[in-house]
Amino acid sequence: MKILLLGCTGQVGWELQRSLSPLGELIALGSNTDTHPGQLCGNLTDLAGLARTVQTLKPNLIVNAAAHTAVDRAESEPELARSINALAPGVLAVEAAKIGAWLVHYSTDYVFDGSGSKPWREGDATGPLSVYGQTKLDGEQAVASHSRHLIFRTSWVYGARGGNFAKTMLRLAAERETLNVIDDQFGAPTSAELLADVTAHAIRAAMQRPELAGLYHCVAGGETSWHGYARHVLQTAQTLGWTLKAGPEQVGATSTASYPTPAQRPLNSRLDTHKLQQAFGLVLPQWQMGVARMLTEITGKN
Repeated sequence: MKILLLGCTGQVGWELQRSLSPLGELIALGSNTDTHPGQLCGNLTDLAGLARTVQTLKPNLIVNAAAHTAVDRAESEPELARSINALAPGVLAVEAAKIGAWLVHYSTDYVFDGSGSKPWREGDATGPLSVYGQTKLDGEQAVASHSRHLIFRTSWVYGARGGNFAKTMLRLAAERETLNVIDDQFGAPTSAELLADVTAHAIRAAMQRPELAGLYHCVAGGETSWHGYARHVLQTAQTLGWTLKAGPEQVGATSTASYPTPAQRPLNSRLDTHKLQQAFGLVLPQWQMGVARMLTEITGKN
């Protein structure tokens, strides 16, 4: 099997290089076209180049892990966000359909309006609050137009590679004696490692059973607030031997309203994963497990 992976340098893309490699011949492309041989294009703003790359490689599977994820910046550059998050996935869907390839794509809790407290199901009405959320929803719909697709909505993604909320908290806690973190947004921190492993498992199953194609929610088990997440990160870090000025008891709680941003965030980012677990025979670990693994990896302690 020939696999084309886009966005290979991001947190999820980096882990996908590991999880997809055993499935077949992997061609992993980042956004820098200059580094790719044979004029292959991994830049999602170059729609013609993307189409040409798929036509040249004729992969059996396309995995799109690239996205415009700068949520606030998307408000001031909506056309760029639309090109990367909506138009490019549409091009991939069209080209995948021409060659009969499977297409895997990642989406977000930001397609919902964040109301209520119940975990969102795949069939619930969407209502994005931001340019980012709307363009990701448009991308979903474009990918879903191709019958052989897997779309994974996820939330609060982190990894040992690259920047993330946990690393920011560790840096600030080493510099400051107190921190204030939002306590009225709820979701599940989800590791790029878990997403990559679930993706590889689901691909194998769906290629055997094409009726499994569709949209799935994929997040770690349990839930927390950003405030609870920060406290857990600092507590775990201290256990691993980190020296911090601010420990978990020095993390104060604040509201979303007290921290205005250009893009509105959903308060309820809980996602129901029953469909995914039942379809693919999976048990998703609690979010604390992945965070502990990531912190252990970046500290070099065990």
